[in-house]
Amino acid sequence: MKGKAALFTGPKQPHQIVELETPELEPGSILVRVTAAGICGSDLHIWRGDMPAALYQRGPRVSGHEMTGQVAALGPGVSTDSLGRPLQEGDRIAYMYFYPCRRCYQCTRGQLAACPNKLAQGAGMGSSPGFTGAYAEYYYLRPGHFVYKVPDDLPDEMVAPVNCALSQVIFGLNQAGLRFGDTIVIQGAGGLGINATAVARDMGADRVIVIDAVPARLELAKRFGADEVVSLQEYPEPMARIAKVMELTQGRGADVVAEFVGLPSAIPEGLAMTRPGGTYLEIGNISIGQTATLDPAAQLVFGSKKIVGVVMYEPWVIPAALDFLVRNRSRYPFDQVVSHKFPLEQIDEAFQQAEWQGREGDQTQIRRAVITP
Repeated sequence: MKGKAALFTGPKQPHQIVELETPELEPGSILVRVTAAGICGSDLHIWRGDMPAALYQRGPRVSGHEMTGQVAALGPGVSTDSLGRPLQEGDRIAYMYFYPCRRCYQCTRGQLAACPNKLAQGAGMGSSPGFTGAYAEYYYLRPGHFVYKVPDDLPDEMVAPVNCALSQVIFGLNQAGLRFGDTIVIQGAGGLGINATAVARDMGADRVIVIDAVPARLELAKRFGADEVVSLQEYPEPMARIAKVMELTQGRGADVVAEFVGLPSAIPEGLAMTRPGGTYLEIGNISIGQTATLDPAAQLVFGSKKIVGVVMYEPWVIPAALDFLVRNRSRYPFDQVVSHKFPLEQIDEAFQQAEWQGREGDQTQIRRAVITP
């Protein structure tokens, strides 16, 4: 069997649409028919060329990791999802796009999200063309995966971010210790920030404050539960934004500040918004080599503040994320997070329109682009 795939060939280079043979299924594997694949912020970082040079020396490959699909074929020995529910061809599924090795120090301590080997065979990490990423008609879910059936009442466009943005923020806010009655500041109202706004509200946050430069994003954040929004257009200087957050938090700062912008310059600003004894959650900065200047004494030690860095999540999060969507699908406008859908053949246009860097005030910027192979 064959299927189409879009090969990433280099930063801002046109993708190559090719036809590939589907792999022979190993015991414990699943062949997925991809139905929706989102363009995540990390995909934009890769497309721009922001990542380490070694990533770009692997040759053409299928990139992308944020996706959902249907079971096209079950490998030998697979008859249920990871919760023991019967699984068959045609079932809609959500799945982790990385593979904890279960053989390292971190994994043996139950810290699967901290596994240093989890991306060795993850989506988009292949060194040769194959169905190893989201931007293709098929995705090969390797043995050792975690997979979960998707409830019938959730559309694919709503489920696509489950294995990335939604699960990431659920796990991140859990690790940061967000508690009932807390105040949270969310830096950035992209896919991660919008999801975090709703999740924080669902976790019992008393006040949710969202910061962004794009008016349409801030308006959407309000519809996802934000009590207050702070616009970079209205408050262009960091000190002005810090002062505004202090005003909104009775001068003490937020219990949790979460960074979803992906720019190191946001970190000192966010730490200044974090109350003494509070927690700064760092998720957005994934471009290695970029730095921020900190005063550890003033910004951390004398304020007894914590920094929690989170990448990926643990297996329990995906079913929790699906339950969250079922519980809140009529409460928040999840159907409006994805603003544009593109066929696989228009993937280059999708990336160009999804690009936000240098367009922070552009009213035509799209919220989230999804590829529908």
